[in-house]
Amino acid sequence: MLTKGNTVLITGGSSGIGLALARKFLQAQNTVIITGRNAQKLADVKEIFPDVITEVADLNDFNALQKLVNRYPNVNILINNAGIQYNYDFVNPEIATELIETELQTNLIAPLQLIKLILPHLLTKPKAAIVNVSSGLGLVPKQTAPVYCASKAGLHIATKALRWQLETTPIKVFEIIAPLVDTPMTQGRGKGKISPEALVDEFWNDFIRDRYEIKIGKTKLLFFLQRWFPQVAEKILRPGI
Repeated sequence: MLTKGNTVLITGGSSGIGLALARKFLQAQNTVIITGRNAQKLADVKEIFPDVITEVADLNDFNALQKLVNRYPNVNILINNAGIQYNYDFVNPEIATELIETELQTNLIAPLQLIKLILPHLLTKPKAAIVNVSSGLGLVPKQTAPVYCASKAGLHIATKALRWQLETTPIKVFEIIAPLVDTPMTQGRGKGKISPEALVDEFWNDFIRDRYEIKIGKTKLLFFLQRWFPQVAEKILRPGI
């Protein structure tokens, strides 16, 4: 991929991995659009990075996705980064069933809908890319987040199939398979986190070399364990890390 002169749309770009990706693409002289639901957080990013374009958008609203695509037809790199994770016990009657729909909608359905809507634009570009941010928990789940793990597993498989469908087009399909990253979503839990900046540096090295399935940090070891020693992988991941 060319890393200069692109128009990049990053969902969930006001913090964490999305913000680190936005910073990297801005430094490489690209036009960067970030979305988020919190207008103040986006305004804070705008103060630090005046060149970034911000859009307040609820990606669970299909009309918001359509408006986003219509407003920025020049986008040639889409990065589906926005995500949420709920940790809870399904047996607990106090947990609302609506959480299931919200998590699946945010992590799986909205990214696929956005891809579907933006594909006609991407197909007109000589160089284009889709980058989906998934998780090692989509390969081996943890006990406390079954829906999150299922959503990331779905995104992982959908990304692979989409890559096959688009292999004869100008669109390259990448996947960032993330380990535990130090972001607002993981605040107060887990250990051995990497920084969003460290993740983006690893991503960048593979992105420019067209390595489509990008395993970050400890997910390289997880792939190995999951293939050859699945029980070991499950023992490590089941309680969370």
